[in-house]
Amino acid sequence: MKKVILALIATAGIVGGASAQTINSPYVGVGAVWSEHRYNLNNDVTSNDRKSDEWGGKVYGGVQFNPMFGAEVGYTDFGKSNYSYNVAGVPGRAEADAKSFYLAGTARYPVAEKINVIGKLGVAHNKNDVEATGVAAAYNGDSSRNAVYASLGAEYAINEKVSLSLEYEHYGKNDIDVGRRKGAVSLGARYNF
Repeated sequence: MKKVILALIATAGIVGGASAQTINSPYVGVGAVWSEHRYNLNNDVTSNDRKSDEWGGKVYGGVQFNPMFGAEVGYTDFGKSNYSYNVAGVPGRAEADAKSFYLAGTARYPVAEKINVIGKLGVAHNKNDVEATGVAAAYNGDSSRNAVYASLGAEYAINEKVSLSLEYEHYGKNDIDVGRRKGAVSLGARYNF
């Protein structure tokens, strides 16, 4: 909880400090998201791979207060994953469907004519819906958890209106630790109004 409060204070400081030099340039974006999903069950003797690479998507929008600072809100769907297992001779199946909403302050720093290093810091609201049979039925549920959200990446400006980004995003843990891991890699396209 302390981490979430510190992230909110940092986000408010970035947004508040940047508001004094307002240019209020809004933007919207979409992206593809890759994340690792993992199923670690006690006494699992299955020879199947307990992890999988899943693809999802995200939509986001924000306001650029000045060339360096802004604020962003987004929704990320990490996709569904499932796992068939065997514990003590009893078969079962688990499926996880994870999503996240985030609010973050953003920072950009130019490193070349059309390339910026980008970073974000804020808070994420993570949801993880798990349906399982057999021994893993103890994981069943729809959980929600707030966590610190942070991102680091690079952005390439195709022109004044369109840019592409590649980021590593840390969303924090789910309340039910089955399925999606903490981080994800996203490839996004942004349109500036």
